[in-house]
Amino acid sequence: MASSSTKHVVYAALGGNMLIAITKFGASLMTGSSAMLSEAVHSLVDTGNQTLLLYGIKRSGKPADEKHPFGYGMELYFWTFVVAILIFGLGAGVSIFEGIKKIQHPEVVTDTFVNYIVLGIALVFEAVAWFIAFKEFRGSQGKRGIIQTVRDSKDPTVFTVLFEDSAAMLGLLVAFAGIWLAEYLQLPVLDGVASVIIGVILAITASLLAYESKGLLVGEGADKEVVSAVREIVNQENGIISINETLTMHMGPQDVLLNLSLDFSDNLSSPEVEAIISRLESKIKAEYPQIQRIFIEAQSITEHYQDLSRSPGGSENKTD
Repeated sequence: MASSSTKHVVYAALGGNMLIAITKFGASLMTGSSAMLSEAVHSLVDTGNQTLLLYGIKRSGKPADEKHPFGYGMELYFWTFVVAILIFGLGAGVSIFEGIKKIQHPEVVTDTFVNYIVLGIALVFEAVAWFIAFKEFRGSQGKRGIIQTVRDSKDPTVFTVLFEDSAAMLGLLVAFAGIWLAEYLQLPVLDGVASVIIGVILAITASLLAYESKGLLVGEGADKEVVSAVREIVNQENGIISINETLTMHMGPQDVLLNLSLDFSDNLSSPEVEAIISRLESKIKAEYPQIQRIFIEAQSITEHYQDLSRSPGGSENKTD
């Protein structure tokens, strides 16, 4: 489940986009600007997206049951993917369609000062929401670059809002430039061109979100640092000959499944093996609370390699 701090990021974006959408629709009706209408649709889609993210956060917090024994954490990943589809289909699609229509049949934008005022106010609201999202994002960034942090992130809520707000601010600047140039150069077709550019920006944003969401839906492992630390904890235990395999998968932002295949010493009794397993589970969960489920398999390294060779594509399977 996403943390309470990420919820605040989504709530901030939801409130801002709702107010901005209403204002933009009013301005587009008054002035007839295609770029402003695209921006209004963009803000409306973003408002719906934040609602879906909040729904995904709520669903992901449901406890495990018989039908879903590993919980509902991956619902958040699903709804993030839906958000990407909506941005592409509604936001980008409507903006490009509206822009092409205005390019084919250009109309003079009236009362442009209304657009400028609305765009300026919207830019302020978007900047505030962007700053809140970026501040939360920086908290998890560490020494990594922005792209690497996004790729490593297992909580899509923050970078989804950050991507949306970044696209929104770019769209506002494009809308402002398109309306101003259309008026200054007496070329109303430029208003439609701006709408198409906004649609392209949204399409690129949606593609990036879809790509990252797909990786989380398919199943991503825990960070390399976490896996290395787990292996170190295991290696500190006496009676373990080798670690055959370490498998992890994120079932949610703060829900990791861990599977260990260990080769125990042959002179250990069953109670001693059970004691080692119990200690390992306690140590790992104490050090990394996000690892909520641990399955430890006792298997000799010889049998482990034999199983791999018998499995489909066994020669390509990697062991630790």
